Amino acid sequence: MNESTAQPLDPRRWRALAFIGLAQLMVVLDGTIVNIALPSAQHDLGISDANRQWVVTAYALAFGGLLLFGGRIADRWGRRRAFIIGLIGFAGASALGGAAVNTGMLLGARALQGAFGAILAPAALSLLTVMFTQPKERAKAFGVYGAISGGGAAIGLILGGALTEYASWRWTLYVNVLFAVVAVAGAIFEIKEPHGSRNTNRLDIPGILLAGSGLASLVYGFSKASTDGWSSSTTLGFIIAAVVLLAAFVFVQARTKAPLLPLRVVLDRNRGGAYLTIGIAVVGMFGAFLFLTYYLQVVLGYSPLKSGLAFLPMVVGMMIGATQVAVRLLPKVPTRALMVPGALIAAAAMLILTQISVGGSYATHVLPALLMLGFGMGLVFMPAMNLATRGVKPQDAGVASAMVSTSQQVGGAIGTSLLSTIANSATANYASSHAAQVHSKADGVQLGLQAMVHGFSVAYWIAGGLLALAALSAGLLINARPQSGGPDVHASGDGTKATEDAPPVFAH
Repeated sequence: MNESTAQPLDPRRWRALAFIGLAQLMVVLDGTIVNIALPSAQHDLGISDANRQWVVTAYALAFGGLLLFGGRIADRWGRRRAFIIGLIGFAGASALGGAAVNTGMLLGARALQGAFGAILAPAALSLLTVMFTQPKERAKAFGVYGAISGGGAAIGLILGGALTEYASWRWTLYVNVLFAVVAVAGAIFEIKEPHGSRNTNRLDIPGILLAGSGLASLVYGFSKASTDGWSSSTTLGFIIAAVVLLAAFVFVQARTKAPLLPLRVVLDRNRGGAYLTIGIAVVGMFGAFLFLTYYLQVVLGYSPLKSGLAFLPMVVGMMIGATQVAVRLLPKVPTRALMVPGALIAAAAMLILTQISVGGSYATHVLPALLMLGFGMGLVFMPAMNLATRGVKPQDAGVASAMVSTSQQVGGAIGTSLLSTIANSATANYASSHAAQVHSKADGVQLGLQAMVHGFSVAYWIAGGLLALAALSAGLLINARPQSGGPDVHASGDGTKATEDAPPVFAH
């Protein structure tokens, strides 16, 4: 089928993309925007050091644990409806958090944000999946979406720094209300959804409980590893519980008539390879955000806003990689021909970051590494997200989209804990082995900085290795051919036509 005989396309799809992208930006940047504001919030509300991490963890647990359920809700209720409900709920939770008067109120609001984000994120991506069916247009739409998903965390650092420095930490939450109002208006007037794409099967309650508790245990277990260590009973207990619960989830999904996550979604070679590659790449990429923020502020003495702005070249690199290079090449070359070089470029960026030093400068190592990292990840994220939702039945678009967010969320949790543990251990070893060199207070301060940077450098070597592993994953598992034909929503994982359905009818 060529484009001239293609099925009717939604005439408002490009305007809809702007509002879908805005909603996705709101969800993604919320993972980092609050981090910079955390010290101020802790001081104002009297949050204890023990509870401080829960401001981040409460959001991550609710978001990661409910993603698959949120994806199925989008398939069942309708993606547009789930999108609007997710936006309104997220805005309400953000306003509640911004107005928090104590620790409990803020933590509850963050958990609510995560819950509504778990409805919103899959709905946004699945809307793209069912609205953009022409391969060339789909590539452009996913290029924009992939750049937002990858660069949103860096934008969160910039916006968080600016709002904290010039307004108040509360505005890092209130700003979501502004985003949501615009996105809801756009959803009401511009977003349509094809009829006949909903999943009317009953909800898989055992699957929801097993997936939610398993993913939440996994995220929590890895978050505890970064604070309590890998050998603590809490860390091991939650990770073992997660493995048991998720194994039980797979067992149930293989035997139920209406599964929460049909195993065909993840067992497809290309789609499963895309999920795995995204997850591994995010594990490695989180090292850049995690350690560079400390390096810029503690070692180079940057303010929160200046350190946030320092990440801007990564966003530029990602926009170029995803919206200029990947969009043009995806219809012409095999998917892995973009993803493998992209992951290797990102790995090389990490190797450059291993050379940072106490006396180093932003221009010599950080700037080129951020440009390369952004460009490389743009070549990974855009094709991977396109492939992860390509060929899936419309009735499963929400849950397939949720798997993309799940890969990112779990990868982020693993990356934060794994790389933090490695860096902290290397820092401690360096400090103890060089303790004899300390003869004054100034020597002690200098050694502390040198030990910290050494720990970061070791972690960057590991992050580079993980990104090389992501390249290997893409190279071995993904074999999708270039797409240049007609609509592909019902294509099989390898790009061949699987079914022929009637053209979609778009309606509010």
